[in-house]
Amino acid sequence: MDLDIRSHIINNFKGDDMNTLRAAIEESIQNKDEITLPGMGVFFELVWLDASEEVKTQMLESLKKRITGEAK
Repeated sequence: MDLDIRSHIINNFKGDDMNTLRAAIEESIQNKDEITLPGMGVFFELVWLDASEEVKTQMLESLKKRITGEAK
């Protein structure tokens, strides 16, 4: 069986506005829902692909802080 998770997730949100996308992200984080992790990964990939080097560096710094426990 050939599953294209990226395409499925993108198509699932294709017609949604920014408020709906934000709500989906925040709900996923708030609920700590493991099922939504692949979708969050696809969202991150899409953001990463369009990010400037400066934004990528900011994201990496933020991730590093969260992973090491330096962020509050």
